[in-house]
Amino acid sequence: MNSVQTRSAERALSGGTWLIVCGAMLYSILTVTPLMAEHTAKEWDWTAPILPLVVDAAVVIVVKLDDVLARLGGHGGRWPIVLRWMTGLMTLALNTADSALEKDLVGVAVHSVAPLLLIVTAETSLAYRRAIAAAVAALEADQRAERERREQTAREREQRARAEAREEREHAAALVREQREHEARMAREQSQREAATRREEREREQAREQAERAERERREYEREQREREREHREREAAERAERERRAREERAARERAALLSAGPVNEKLPEDDARAIVAAAHAEGMSVRTAAELCGWSVGWVSTRYAELRGPVNGVPVDLAGMGH
Repeated sequence: MNSVQTRSAERALSGGTWLIVCGAMLYSILTVTPLMAEHTAKEWDWTAPILPLVVDAAVVIVVKLDDVLARLGGHGGRWPIVLRWMTGLMTLALNTADSALEKDLVGVAVHSVAPLLLIVTAETSLAYRRAIAAAVAALEADQRAERERREQTAREREQRARAEAREEREHAAALVREQREHEARMAREQSQREAATRREEREREQAREQAERAERERREYEREQREREREHREREAAERAERERRAREERAARERAALLSAGPVNEKLPEDDARAIVAAAHAEGMSVRTAAELCGWSVGWVSTRYAELRGPVNGVPVDLAGMGH
């Protein structure tokens, strides 16, 4: 029996039990209520259904708790048994009392069917539930044992596989180690032969390098001599050019001083002379207005010449007319 069949049996047992309980409760209420109404004061006859309801509620409690305890594998002790039988006997007595008082044996037999069926069903369902719970526990134990056995088998198989794999790895490692040792031995022998060959070649190469080094040193000495002579000539040429440049600057300074020493004029000088004065004033950093006074030309014309001497700024000639003081 698997868990699906077990759950199906439990559902069938639970459904049948509650069907019998509900039917017995309804039958008991319909049977006992008239009896209680006859034996109750007239003004309280509306309470007649209370007693069968109370007794049947106790039956429901017993059946439900027995179901829960059976599922959990527990046992409530003696008092649940007392309550179960007491409620069953009370239901039997209440259902057969009216017929018994009238000495109607057939009525007693007929009205005892539902209570007796309820009592026997309660006991039987409890026994069934306990048996099912025990069977389920045994089934789960078997399944657990089977699962543990399979897991143990799988672990043993895995351990064997790991052991075999480890042996294979060790064997392969031993083969690889032997192969490497053989290759290393062959490589050492080959390297020794190659070392001897390289040593001979190195000795020949050293002799050749010594000869080449001597030749390179001789050529390097000659090249350094030529380089020193060239640097000496270049240094002399640079000193000579510097002396000439300083001489030119001194001449230009004297010429500018001569041009600017004449002072302001009242009339325009010839354009060539004016340009020379403007160039000298520009070189000396004089303002546009001062240069215009020295050459007799307008500030605008001098400003244009300053712009030409300074060159265009962003492609636009610089107007220096407003820079004079």
